Amino acid sequence: MLSVLIETRNDEEGLARTLASLIGGAVEGVVRDVIVCDTGSTDLTHYVAEHAGCHYMAGGISDGIGQAKGDWLLLLEPGARLAEGWIEEVAAHTARQTMPARFSRARANRAPFLARVFSGNRALAEGLVISKRQAAALAKSARSAEALARGLATRRLNAEIWVAPPK
Repeated sequence: MLSVLIETRNDEEGLARTLASLIGGAVEGVVRDVIVCDTGSTDLTHYVAEHAGCHYMAGGISDGIGQAKGDWLLLLEPGARLAEGWIEEVAAHTARQTMPARFSRARANRAPFLARVFSGNRALAEGLVISKRQAAALAKSARSAEALARGLATRRLNAEIWVAPPK
């Protein structure tokens, strides 16, 4: 079972797009719970989260990790959308692996090579699948989901993600 954590601030539209891509995982029984960690939104982020059936909490990612019910966590940026086929790939990975993993960018969503080289990489752009135990250990020194995901050695999943637009 998988807990999805989304750290957000003033991104109700992006949150709605991300939550829509998770519906299949909830129906299949792979997604156990979705936790929206709000770091100070002044828009209607709480309304979107609560009406989608998410657990909404004001606070950072470490608070969300403590509330997660699954043994594995999926960290996503608001606005990111998982492409069809992600459920099977994540279920297979969590059944046999102990290391974190990231999704592959959707082909139509990839920036040209030089744009990727010279742009600032966001550590959560491709999402992150990580064990709750490892995430809890990393969260002790990380102040955000982005900091938690930065610098981790990961495996590449054979499932695609449409990356959230930069802010």
